[in-house]
Amino acid sequence: MKHAFLAAFTLLGAVNSPAQTPAPTGPGAADPYRPAYHFTAPKNWLNDANGLIFSNGQYQLFYQYNPYSADPGHLSWGHATSPDLVRWTPQPVALTEYKNADGSNTMIFSGSAVADKDNTSGLFPKGQTDGLVAFYTGHVERPGVVLAQHQNLAFSLDHGRTWQRYAGNPVLDIGSKEFRDPKVFWYAPQQKWVMATVKADRQLVYLYESKNLKDWTFMSRWGQAGNTVREWECPDLFELPVPGGGTRWVLLISAGNPTEEFRGQQYFLGQFDGKAFTPDQAYDEPTYLDFGKDFFAGVTFNDAPGGRRILVGWTNNWAYARDVPTGPAWRGSFAVPRELSLRRTPQGLVLNQLPVPELRQRGKQALSVPKLTLKPGPAGYEVPFRGEAYEVELTLTPGTAKTVTLNVLQSEAECTALRYDVARQELTLDRTQSGNVGFNPLFASTVETVRVPLQNGQLQLRVLVDKSVVEVFAQNGEVTLTDLVFPRQHAGRLTLHADGGPAQVSGLRLTDLSAAARL
Repeated sequence: MKHAFLAAFTLLGAVNSPAQTPAPTGPGAADPYRPAYHFTAPKNWLNDANGLIFSNGQYQLFYQYNPYSADPGHLSWGHATSPDLVRWTPQPVALTEYKNADGSNTMIFSGSAVADKDNTSGLFPKGQTDGLVAFYTGHVERPGVVLAQHQNLAFSLDHGRTWQRYAGNPVLDIGSKEFRDPKVFWYAPQQKWVMATVKADRQLVYLYESKNLKDWTFMSRWGQAGNTVREWECPDLFELPVPGGGTRWVLLISAGNPTEEFRGQQYFLGQFDGKAFTPDQAYDEPTYLDFGKDFFAGVTFNDAPGGRRILVGWTNNWAYARDVPTGPAWRGSFAVPRELSLRRTPQGLVLNQLPVPELRQRGKQALSVPKLTLKPGPAGYEVPFRGEAYEVELTLTPGTAKTVTLNVLQSEAECTALRYDVARQELTLDRTQSGNVGFNPLFASTVETVRVPLQNGQLQLRVLVDKSVVEVFAQNGEVTLTDLVFPRQHAGRLTLHADGGPAQVSGLRLTDLSAAARL
């Protein structure tokens, strides 16, 4: 959770208890940019996902939330629950900012949640096996002046509906103003809890251990690798199986993109022995999780059933987050939850991402085309479907074509273009003509380009379109790009074009997701 951006905002007054904080209410009837199946708060500001955990048969999503406006500030933890990662029910605000005895204010910054099944903390009644413990960064400030960041806990006896702050807070304080975002998990081989935090301004991950969730001992630090242009935030550390045998540990870090205007999220593969993380390689260059402008602070669920590792990221960018034209009703959404796995490629192991299958199961198949020849020329092929909330999946064989382009959210003078350059084997997501791009000079200043080699002469694409969010999954999830778009017109056309020669399209399938998230 980035604090410098928030320091410019004057606090309007602290909140002392959940009862004093207004709960989110339902969205307005007509909202051209509110996604149909990407999560948004019912109103006001939203950023990082927090406290992701599966408990009591529900996926619990907490998130950075301003109860008072669609601007950043007054950060608390909002809350929603879901049986399937698609249909979300808003819950009352969970953790709220509060006043301190010295007149300073503590906002509830990012963190995580665990189920204390064996009551290692002693915070729950004897015999309770489903108590939840949340860890958050207490961001202490007076208006415009940051005083401290330290780690705190709160606990819930009723599946996250109500919370009590621990009387012994903070549970971890190193006397820093840049120490945040605790991710806590159970490390079974040594029967202990592990906390990953960041010393943000030094681009370092700090690892701690505890037997009781309250007393924490330093183990090791690692970092200053990959992208160190900007501060490091929102660490996550977890283990995934390797195809063919063995495992690797994955360390997620949110940090700046190569240009300072934009952020991004990177990952590192290595081993964790219960004390230290050891990377597989030097990581002189960053390995990015998503190559779009609008994917940040992604973290994963604890205790997801079946051992699944499910990621949720914020679809926005601090460079222009407070300016996006969805206000004053709301600002901020989350990417569709992604299921993570490792895949072997000619370049080595990569972290693979795909939308959770529950999403497609909730949709309605609207179109299926077994094969199609794209002839070169301006006419192209218009997909016989119009809409703004869907998934389109297709496989391209470029043949002699020089470029192949998929235009989505297309109207008379607008479109978002996904373009593949065959010679360069590069995929580009271009929103420069997508509609309202003038609200901030950084929004449409560049296009996103990433190398995506053909596989057996083919390019496989899955594209999620949802009013103001476009997520692209290439080559079955090996590469992803996520961007926001704000069309002024709403014809909702899709067209395919080839340039320089014909191309073949096989297996084009379109799933209507406009009603997928309805309860």
